[in-house]
Amino acid sequence: MYVRPCLPSPAERPPSGSGWLHEIKLDGFRMLARRDAAGVRLLTRNAFDWAGRYPGIRSAVNGLRCRSCLIDGEVVICGEDGIPIFNRLREGKQVKGEALLFAFDLIELDGRDLRREPIEARKATLAKLLRKAAVSLQLNEHIIEPGDLVFKHACRMGLEGIVSKRLGSTYRSGRSNHWLKMKTRMHRRCDGKPKKTGMERVGDDRQEQDHDLRPQGGRNLRGRVQDFRG
Repeated sequence: MYVRPCLPSPAERPPSGSGWLHEIKLDGFRMLARRDAAGVRLLTRNAFDWAGRYPGIRSAVNGLRCRSCLIDGEVVICGEDGIPIFNRLREGKQVKGEALLFAFDLIELDGRDLRREPIEARKATLAKLLRKAAVSLQLNEHIIEPGDLVFKHACRMGLEGIVSKRLGSTYRSGRSNHWLKMKTRMHRRCDGKPKKTGMERVGDDRQEQDHDLRPQGGRNLRGRVQDFRG
């Protein structure tokens, strides 16, 4: 079964209110990791199977303690500083054993369709599933704090964007207003408002490049935000 991924809608500023969780964005390939009786497949947004390109991820998914699963995430290759380097995915040899999958949603587990469950329940189940996963399969953690505060600290830390997801939302294929993406690139200010540079791009739907962020930044960002509030 192939499920079209849920896509975040571009937004000019983070959502207000307490009904959202926030994740850092990653610079890589969107990927759905499917495991079932037929084996492990790593499916792109166009449904191409790239399992042969990422043997470490394929092995990690195969080692999970479940009969079947469908995981949504982003494939990245990091530099020594922990920042994803998108060109390492595109250039050189096609097989990338060093690639990592940062998982942020769980669509199916052991034959149970989880798409109608709230996102916080899906992520909690995902965290349990990945608790003893191999290093090639990581959890993309989230923060539940005011969006404007998270965005400001992401900007100050040199991160390039966040994805905000509405608490209680289900998983819907295609573009969703329950998932919002905000950039912290040069054309944006740290208050979340866009600069008028005449060169602003509001993101795209390419399978390729998205945003360049530190995968481990979720923990660091959470600490910065909580220290500020505390």
